[in-house]
Amino acid sequence: MGDGNFELACQIADLIMKQIYQPATPTFSNSGKKRSGELVSCFLLETEDSINSINYIISTSMQLSKIGGGVAVNLSKLRGRGASIKKIDSTASGVLPVLKILENVFDYADQLGMRRGSGVAYLNIFHFDLIDFIDCKKINADEKSRIQTLSIGLIIPDKFLQLATENKDFYIFEPNTIYQKYKVCLSDLNMNEWYDKLAEDKDILKKELSSRAVLTRIAQIQFESGYPYVIYIDNANRQHPLNGLGTIKMSNLCTEIFQLQESSTIGDYGDEDQIRYDVSCNLASLNLVNLLEATNLEEIIDISMRALTAVSDLTSIKNAPSIRKANESFRSVGLGMLNFTGFLLKNNLAYDDPEVLEFADSLFSAINYYSILASSKIAKEKNKSFHNFHLSDYANGKYFKQYLENSYLPKSEKVKELLKNVKIPSQEDWANLQKIVEKNGLYNAYRLAIAPTQSISYLQGATASIQPIIAPIETRLYGNSMTYFPMPFLKKENYHLYKSAYQIDQKKLIDLSATIQKHIDQGISTILYVTNNSTTRDLVKLYLYAHHKGLKSLYYVRTKNLQPNECLMCQA
Repeated sequence: MGDGNFELACQIADLIMKQIYQPATPTFSNSGKKRSGELVSCFLLETEDSINSINYIISTSMQLSKIGGGVAVNLSKLRGRGASIKKIDSTASGVLPVLKILENVFDYADQLGMRRGSGVAYLNIFHFDLIDFIDCKKINADEKSRIQTLSIGLIIPDKFLQLATENKDFYIFEPNTIYQKYKVCLSDLNMNEWYDKLAEDKDILKKELSSRAVLTRIAQIQFESGYPYVIYIDNANRQHPLNGLGTIKMSNLCTEIFQLQESSTIGDYGDEDQIRYDVSCNLASLNLVNLLEATNLEEIIDISMRALTAVSDLTSIKNAPSIRKANESFRSVGLGMLNFTGFLLKNNLAYDDPEVLEFADSLFSAINYYSILASSKIAKEKNKSFHNFHLSDYANGKYFKQYLENSYLPKSEKVKELLKNVKIPSQEDWANLQKIVEKNGLYNAYRLAIAPTQSISYLQGATASIQPIIAPIETRLYGNSMTYFPMPFLKKENYHLYKSAYQIDQKKLIDLSATIQKHIDQGISTILYVTNNSTTRDLVKLYLYAHHKGLKSLYYVRTKNLQPNECLMCQA
């Protein structure tokens, strides 16, 4: 990970041994091996509506799964079930058969039996096959339509949530009829601008559904299976610093990666392909407890960004040309966080204490600042910025506006004490950083993303990501063995601060993610925790609240079945 730089390699090793910096599983398990997979954590692919493109996506997914990455595929451009093919009506099979193929691909192509393949398929909520797609995760679905091991996620534009809030019916559209008339794809449309036009167009094949009934159906299936993931695509694009270069279409397997994407056009054999941009990301996390015990946050983030950049520079996946092209153009990384709740417990704070929001706001503004500074230093040293940097909000200064207009310096004495080892940048510091970036550019188009970090948190003896604790002693099945993991820093003296994730007001959890999201250029894996006392109405309210607060995504919904008089405090 030192990319030939011995001093940097020693610095990275030192941070790993001190349990400050933790590479993601693919990087950690494959580094330094003669025969190994790649170091990259995740990949995002988008298929066009052709057999050539579907074949390309299936082949590429298999290649990427083989080398150890989680793969996400956007199927929103595929024509719906019953659509015409070559002007023959009712001949298209829709997205479900492709889901089945992808499920088999990831079951088959693992990394030498060391790590099973894993993938997720995404679909726009306005797609003609919406109901088939979400029903594939129903427990009582028949085997022909049930998807068991492949994850699924919905891409939800603002327009749908607006219609649901107004209790209006909505239309789902067959993508090929849109393309045949307007030469644009469903997944490329801004539905806030296009929806009414498509709804009124008699040439567009469509179905009418109840928006609230669909939201309730999604909630019911999430109670059963935890799926689908939810992507608030307009929130993601509103906060996207690279809108001048392209748009975000989807997310990854863990819903924290948000990068521009443009699908490739695959020709027949002998014809030239038009390879565009898909997405890869190299991930690592900082252990918050050990990070704040150190006194050199700026240096740690600089080393961490260089370690991740080295992974990007060392990666060149020949069998996935759209991934390779994007990596060479954008050098995207995702530095995240773990042991957030462990830090709170260590410092006698409950997860939902009001000081936690102030602490997170100040801390992550600093992490954002120092990651930008590090990327700009790398760009200066290499005399190279990411592709089309001049079209980004970093170059025109828009990205820095919130930091020039607002101070994120800690206000309360408690938070000042927690951050005593950290220099929180002032508005003047941000103004100077803007000038540095305008002059030197940035090497990494994307820098920060907070992944779920379950496995690597165990390695660190830490709590996962920024999420609350599920139980005082967590149990997890690995193969034929059960792992027992007592929560770090939880002891008799501070046990009164402990609340299970299922006891915490989920709006407070969303508030924390929303506070941190302001400072994260990509996204956060946000899990919701509900019990059998919760209703579908409760879950739908959380969808709307998360969107309102600016979250880009919701990951799993985890459900706990409570027995009468059951006490979560006493459970392991």
